[in-house]
Amino acid sequence: MASPEEKVSQTTPFHGLTLAQVEASRQAHGSNILTPPKREPWWKLYLEKFEDPVIRILIIAAVITIAVGIVDGHYAEGIGIVIAILLSTSLAFFNEYRARREFDVLNQASDDLLINVIREGAYLTVPRRDLVVGDIVLLEEGQEVPADGVVREAVQMQINEALLTGESIPVVKTVTKGVPDHDDERVFRSTLVAVGRGVVEIEAVGDSTKIGEIARSATEETDEQTPLNVQLERLSKLIGVVGFTVALITYIALVVRGAAVGDLAARGDDWVFIGILSISALVALSRIWLPIVYDAFELVGRPREQMAWMEQGGLIGWLKPVGAGIALFIVGMLAAILLGGLPSQPADWLAAEAGIQLLRYFMVAVTIIVVAVPEGLPMSVTLSLAYSMRRMTATNNLVRRMPATETVGAATVICSDKTGTLTLNQMRVAETSFPSLDEEPLTNALDIQAARLIVESFAANTTANLSRVPGQPVKPLGDGTEGALLLWLDERGLEYSGVRSSTTMLAQKPFDADLKYMATVGMSAAFDAPVLYVKGAPEIVMAQCDSILLDEGVIAPIDEYRIGIEEQLLAYQKRGMRTLGFAYRLVGAALDFDFDAQVHHLIWLGYVAISDPVRPEVPAAVRACRDAGIKVKIVTGDTAETAKEIARQINLWETTDDGRPGALLSGAEFAAMDDEAARAAAKELKILSRARPHDKMRLVTLLQSAGEVVAVTGDGTNDAPALNYANVGLAMGSGTDIAKEASDIVLLDDSFGSIVNAVMWGRSLYQNIQRFILFQLTINVAALGLALLGPFLGVEFPLTVIQMLWVNLIMDTFASLALATEPATPDVLHREPRKPGDFIISVPMARRIMGLGVAFIVTLGTFLVFIQQDGAVTDYELTIFYATFVMLQFWNLFNARAFGRNASALAGLNRNRLFGIIAIAIFIGTILIIQVGGDIFRTVPLSLTDWLLIITITSPVLILGEVFRYVRGVIERRQPNQPPQRAEVASL
Repeated sequence: MASPEEKVSQTTPFHGLTLAQVEASRQAHGSNILTPPKREPWWKLYLEKFEDPVIRILIIAAVITIAVGIVDGHYAEGIGIVIAILLSTSLAFFNEYRARREFDVLNQASDDLLINVIREGAYLTVPRRDLVVGDIVLLEEGQEVPADGVVREAVQMQINEALLTGESIPVVKTVTKGVPDHDDERVFRSTLVAVGRGVVEIEAVGDSTKIGEIARSATEETDEQTPLNVQLERLSKLIGVVGFTVALITYIALVVRGAAVGDLAARGDDWVFIGILSISALVALSRIWLPIVYDAFELVGRPREQMAWMEQGGLIGWLKPVGAGIALFIVGMLAAILLGGLPSQPADWLAAEAGIQLLRYFMVAVTIIVVAVPEGLPMSVTLSLAYSMRRMTATNNLVRRMPATETVGAATVICSDKTGTLTLNQMRVAETSFPSLDEEPLTNALDIQAARLIVESFAANTTANLSRVPGQPVKPLGDGTEGALLLWLDERGLEYSGVRSSTTMLAQKPFDADLKYMATVGMSAAFDAPVLYVKGAPEIVMAQCDSILLDEGVIAPIDEYRIGIEEQLLAYQKRGMRTLGFAYRLVGAALDFDFDAQVHHLIWLGYVAISDPVRPEVPAAVRACRDAGIKVKIVTGDTAETAKEIARQINLWETTDDGRPGALLSGAEFAAMDDEAARAAAKELKILSRARPHDKMRLVTLLQSAGEVVAVTGDGTNDAPALNYANVGLAMGSGTDIAKEASDIVLLDDSFGSIVNAVMWGRSLYQNIQRFILFQLTINVAALGLALLGPFLGVEFPLTVIQMLWVNLIMDTFASLALATEPATPDVLHREPRKPGDFIISVPMARRIMGLGVAFIVTLGTFLVFIQQDGAVTDYELTIFYATFVMLQFWNLFNARAFGRNASALAGLNRNRLFGIIAIAIFIGTILIIQVGGDIFRTVPLSLTDWLLIITITSPVLILGEVFRYVRGVIERRQPNQPPQRAEVASL
């Protein structure tokens, strides 16, 4: 029996580090982790919350209210506004800080990627974070270099170093035995293996790497705006413009009305002062209202470039307009006094009663702004995105780019790879056919020249390896197909590494997705001469063969055997197996290794049939996609028959498809079509076989030009272009780093079923945000209408600033959390995808917002008129009014939860207990605020009878909603064979 040292020498030419050396290296040089970039301190993040225009308006309102309170002795409302500001900014800060930490956790997942290494003479996989200086690392095509290292072995290895140098042309790497003289003998962390493979010895890890040094000197964070956020930003601008416009009109109308009816007792001198003060205040506060004006121009399609001084940030940017306003006020006042427009005594500039009345009008305008702007909306989006990303990761979808969280829900077509996505990627050689063996099994004796040649074709013409960890099954490292060949040898007691070592490699051409073959030139022990080994698609390899190797070393013309071999291959392919052909020929010692010129006049060795079972969850997942209105297309490098059999097993290929033209095309047939014909064919296509990388990318772009939203799966370097061009690229977790870098989502389990989960969460995310918008805007429409009409109905402040801040900033924040965490439900998969250009407020939403908003305005407006019949409005009556307003919104929260489905609003609360907890908290909070709010909230305690009456009167909002949903559900159940509905129609 061989000693451990002898076994090591048989396993790999590199011994690697021992466990003791690994630990010593880690102590000396550290771990392979990059120190994250410095973030702004938490206090700066908190101060940023005060840059919101609404918060700044509230600060001004608080200052004015407290100033008035100093005069009349009532500080409660001013203090209440300050508390509301602190609560609002604190909640916004907490949620943003929490979301940022969650995204950081997701970003750290790359440190756990498994890297192929050699330690103690064995092939192992270790997380990237565990690499140390001195480790021997195996690099494959498409892989990201995990740390800086010296090249010890290279096979046509070229590295894309654009991340470091900006040059897109890959750099050819050369081997060095000692200390490298230049960078062509080194590889650097975060660069990508574009071509070939190699072995490197790690010389720097973590912050000591070249990319680590760059990261320390210059880090850049980017905030990517999603299409959804663009829509929401436009919605917020629209609401802001409407709110400020209505507030301004209301303020002017109140001033005119007050002057006309005598409520505003202002003299002629007073109006001069009011005019100068108003103009000066507008100048001083221009940093608040001018952006609203620019937003208005943008919304009407006539954007204007902001003035240069508005681009200046910081304190100086705010002091400039404030200083200009003060200067204008001083100059204006001096001019008015000198010209006789104002008395010289400041006490005579404005009557106290008129000043107080103007401040009250100003507070009405501030109230309108507060009720119009949905302050909780950005927070709701942040919570929804963070929650959905976390839940998607839990269902094996690692989201790399935030837009994918929402876009995947709008996918209309999925172009899926076959191997590993639809199948288990557990490839095993099921059948072999090598005529030279005459049906004799291979043994480890290898005393027959043909047997030795076959084993060399398996062991030397490959880039895969086997991992042998004591106590664990042997595991292939690298390409699954090549790994299956090595496992087949291993099961027969054949040591591939010894054969590979004895077959001195002279040159190698890695597998080419376009040419469909791989080739290696090595010094064969079977012939003691250079041999060209070729393996690949059987029809491609056999086309280059003139002869066939038979038993006893007889070489005969292949023509009479060709048809029989093709029939055998077709039979295996019809069973869903992948077939692989092998050939060889002797080459001269003076070969210049021009593979394209040398791969011809080959001798056919034989073929293998490799099985890869369909994943058990895929048939149901494909059916779910089709129910969701999503078309599934298989794009594979396998033969048409293999792909068709897999499609049949997953219920994608139906009997009617056999005779339907265009349902199945080869890559060559698709490439021969012009764009117009190919675009039409792409719509009808179900299987694209023998597809090359540019065929896949062309299919994606043509589908997109036809208005489809395309999701693409892929795992190889050759899939990267299609993944990049797709609306949503989904890379396999076991795929190459280049594929993952080009993707938007990484499928951690390589399963097609995870794609369906991603679609479900994407659609649910969008619907949850719609639910909150429905809830929030219904409140805002009702409150805006009441704040606008109240002064003209005889109640100057039907809702105070403090009351609306409670509703908009506190109640709505918790409501957004409740709705954002509403779990995904499979019923969203029974609708057709939404159109990507659809506005987030659908027509049914707009009808419900306006319908309920107007109904609330009419109901509460009538109540305001009713309570004035005795000629006075008491705090008790206004408390009843406010409690009724809040409870109407409370019941409507349940209706918003049920938006988009016919189930009861109370159904499924056990799956989202947070919703029930938050609803109870809002209800209890409302009672407490009213019972103990006092002067701050302008409320008085209500009796139990009052509360029971309010709850009873407002509950029909939910009861009628439940009746409506029940009736609609009954009607739909009587029509069970309806096709999938557009999301907008389904949410009526």
